Amino acid sequence: MRALFLQDTETAPSIENVEDPAAGAGEAIVSIRAAGLNHRELWIGKGQYPGMTLPATLGADGAGVVEAVGNDGDKSLAGREVVLYPGLGWGDDLRFPAADFGLLGMPGPGTIAESIAVPAANLFPKPAHLDFVQAAALPLAGLTAWRGLTTKAGLREGETVLITGIGGGVAMQALDFAVAMGARVWVTSSSQETIDLAVERGAQGGAVYTEDGWAKALGRAAGPIDVVFDGAPAGGFPAYVRTLAMGARVVVYGSTAGPVFKASAPDIFLRNLSIIGTNVGNPKEFGEMLDFVAEHQLVPLVDRSFKFEEAADALRYLEQGHEAGKVTVTIA
Repeated sequence: MRALFLQDTETAPSIENVEDPAAGAGEAIVSIRAAGLNHRELWIGKGQYPGMTLPATLGADGAGVVEAVGNDGDKSLAGREVVLYPGLGWGDDLRFPAADFGLLGMPGPGTIAESIAVPAANLFPKPAHLDFVQAAALPLAGLTAWRGLTTKAGLREGETVLITGIGGGVAMQALDFAVAMGARVWVTSSSQETIDLAVERGAQGGAVYTEDGWAKALGRAAGPIDVVFDGAPAGGFPAYVRTLAMGARVVVYGSTAGPVFKASAPDIFLRNLSIIGTNVGNPKEFGEMLDFVAEHQLVPLVDRSFKFEEAADALRYLEQGHEAGKVTVTIA
């Protein structure tokens, strides 16, 4: 079969012929119809991802059709349209992943391929209203957003949410979820055009964080903020902390602006703030997320879908020309 293969960090990933997958005990073979891209693939290609093991087939997000199952598997799964849970080995504690937890696309097999062997437990029904491209845009971004807003933040209807850095896949998915949950959503971005796009999808408004005094203006417009969903706290936390409500929850899911951010202890304890970390999510949360998407007929924002043969170009586009929403690859 063909797959987007990365031999080492000295060479760029490319479409290569690799060995066909075989279903072992408890596994299924899925014919991938579409795969979603994440910045994770870029970090792997640059050798900047923790615990790297190369060579590898890239891609953690995928949707497709079950081709076959192992000898011990449920034969009725064959032919079903599925979305793949992107994790491997979460463990028994739903609060956090086990020490050896991993993802598809390294250390597990990758989704940017014609087919993949995964544990049958990773198969979840594709929401019927989504096509394969839309479904492939969901897994990592959707699961990260869902866990952050529900399990970690406990977001409630009517609360005010700030989503920083709107435009990225996780942030855009968080916007869709929060709006559907009945929250009042405000956003930040370096681009007014991206804020306008967020407003079209249900946000109340936003602030351009490159402008002086943006946090004060946002606080006046939004009022006290109950929940912040932040993938780059180094860039914004010191500015927006004074806009937070008593008992606010700040959920941190990334560090794209740097690994360290300044925090004043009085700001935290006098406001009774909670600063909460999150990453990915467990299979139970993945199923809940897909059920919510189906119930509310949510459709992820897809910026552009590339042909399989253009998968390397898709990665370059993600790095250089991407503005908002997910970048995907159509396999078949």
